[in-house]
Amino acid sequence: MEPMPRIPPIDRPATYEDLMNVTDTMVAEIVDDELHASPRPALRHANVTSSLGVMIGGPFHHGRGGPGGWWILFEPELHFGRNVLVPDLAGWRRTRLPRLPDAAYCSVFPDWVCEVLSPSTAALDRSKKLAIYAREQVGHAWLVDPAARTLEVLRLEAGRWTILVTHAGSEVVRAEPFIEVELELASLWADERA
Repeated sequence: MEPMPRIPPIDRPATYEDLMNVTDTMVAEIVDDELHASPRPALRHANVTSSLGVMIGGPFHHGRGGPGGWWILFEPELHFGRNVLVPDLAGWRRTRLPRLPDAAYCSVFPDWVCEVLSPSTAALDRSKKLAIYAREQVGHAWLVDPAARTLEVLRLEAGRWTILVTHAGSEVVRAEPFIEVELELASLWADERA
C-alpha cells in the first residue's frame, strides 16, 4: 500500500483554493479554518454508504415504497461560511429545498447528515464536524461505525446533540428522521451478507 500523501501545513486560515489543490484521490474539507484531507473511503466504508443510500434513497428520495419528499445525496459538498464539509450522506426535505442548486455545492443546511466513521476520520466527525452541524441547525445526524457495527442516531435539541439510540449488530430498526421504513443493519456489514 502506498503511503498517504501529506498536506503541507498552512500557517493561515485555509482557503477554497487550498482545498482545490488537494489531489482528487483524497476527500478535502475545511473545518474551522483548517484543511483536512482523508483518503477516499475503503470498500467496507463505501458499502455502508451505498447500502444506506439505497435503503433510504429508494423510499425517501425516489418515493419507491415510502413517503418521498427528500433529496438524499452521496458526499455533497456543503458550504457553511468558511467551512466546507463533505458528509458521507446528507438529506434535505424538499419543503425546505424544493430544487437542487445548479452548483457543485450547497449552502442550505441539510435536515440530516450521516458520517460513516473510519480510523482516519472518526475524531474529526465526532468533534468538530458535529459541532458545525449543530451550529448550522442540522436536525439529525447518524454516526455509523462499521468496525463496531453500530448506528448512533442523534437529534439536535436546543443546540445540543442528544443520542436517541445506538443500534448494533444485525438489528432491524427504524431511525429518525426516517422512521417510516425499516433498516436491516446486517446489510451494512459486508461480511454478514448471504
